[in-house]
Amino acid sequence: MSIKGKAYVMGVYEHPTRDAPDKTTAQLHAESARGALADAGLSFDDVDGYFCAGDAPGFGAMSMVDYMGLKNVRHMDTTETGGSSYILHLHHAAQAIAAGKCSVALITLAGRPRNGGNRPGAGGGGRPPAGLTDGAPEQGFESIYGGSTHNTYGMCAMRHMHEYGTTSEQLAWIKVAASHHAQWNEHAFLKNVVTVEDVVNSRMIADPLHLLDCCVVTDGGGAVVVTSPEVARTLKRPMVKLIGAGEAPKLQMGGKGLDLTTSGAVWSGPAAFAEAGVTPADIKYASIYDSFTITVLMQIEDLGFCKKGEGGRFVADGNLISGVGKLPFNTDGGGLCNNHPTNRGGITKIIEAVRQLRGEAHPKVQVANCDLAIAHGTGGSLGVRHGAATAIMERES
Repeated sequence: MSIKGKAYVMGVYEHPTRDAPDKTTAQLHAESARGALADAGLSFDDVDGYFCAGDAPGFGAMSMVDYMGLKNVRHMDTTETGGSSYILHLHHAAQAIAAGKCSVALITLAGRPRNGGNRPGAGGGGRPPAGLTDGAPEQGFESIYGGSTHNTYGMCAMRHMHEYGTTSEQLAWIKVAASHHAQWNEHAFLKNVVTVEDVVNSRMIADPLHLLDCCVVTDGGGAVVVTSPEVARTLKRPMVKLIGAGEAPKLQMGGKGLDLTTSGAVWSGPAAFAEAGVTPADIKYASIYDSFTITVLMQIEDLGFCKKGEGGRFVADGNLISGVGKLPFNTDGGGLCNNHPTNRGGITKIIEAVRQLRGEAHPKVQVANCDLAIAHGTGGSLGVRHGAATAIMERES
């Protein structure tokens, strides 16, 4: 079943806080939900489908449906793929709506990593047998080496440099572009414009990634409301329809055939473009997951905006800056400068893409005649295993 044109993103909301010592995670979910529903012109009573991932507290969907008083929910989805979960949920919501399972789907994210609330989901249920550990099946083979998010992404960057001649200066241009956009976002965590020299001279975190190659860590949240075409036509809001989506895991498979220079976007991207019936050349704006600068570069290649190995040259010299380059990206400042709530930023990618399609981005970064946008997310770690999700949206005249 194709979801092309069968669901519309009618409400979005990004929580303005970046540091929430006085709010609970559930409260951030609910406040984000209220904001997105108000943006759509709907209420909690209209919601009949609810979607969340592992950041939802307690028993996930059950706890949040109860907390928010959602009395009419008849469909729930708690698929967890890290930071890509919310773009994947956009796809799943469209599928559920097309299948008649719901007509108003609410997707929420929230977390408080700056205030100690960075352990998503509920606690484990029961104890493992004696002598066994309770955790990911790969944990005993990988965790013993002390790997971290930073050094696994660093390995991807180093390998890309080795194979294709990519440079630290080229990676730095991604941060520079994000900072040029963030200066116009009143809620951005980092608002100062930086230079290539600023990035490459910042302290090394995991060679070759510097401090400014890494995303921010923020509290906060966001929400998206997806509706059926019938509901969308009753609302007095710009209509943004989902026309293509794709999702895929990329796994280590015991290290056999592992390629550190590609991401799951090599599968999720083509699926989304094929369903939408468009090509990368047609895209006016791109929301690209940016946990690190190398994340952006690899996904731009894998989504087909340039050939593999040419990402360094593609992102250089301001090519990602709105009004300057040919692929405006992350015009809110992205995870590199604006917001990476609960260490997973997929929902913000949808939100800014919708703003661009509606013509509601900041005037300084609004893309002219923006009628086609892509949002892509990565969840997990590029260096080991991750999920990829791609969504292509179109403004309906």
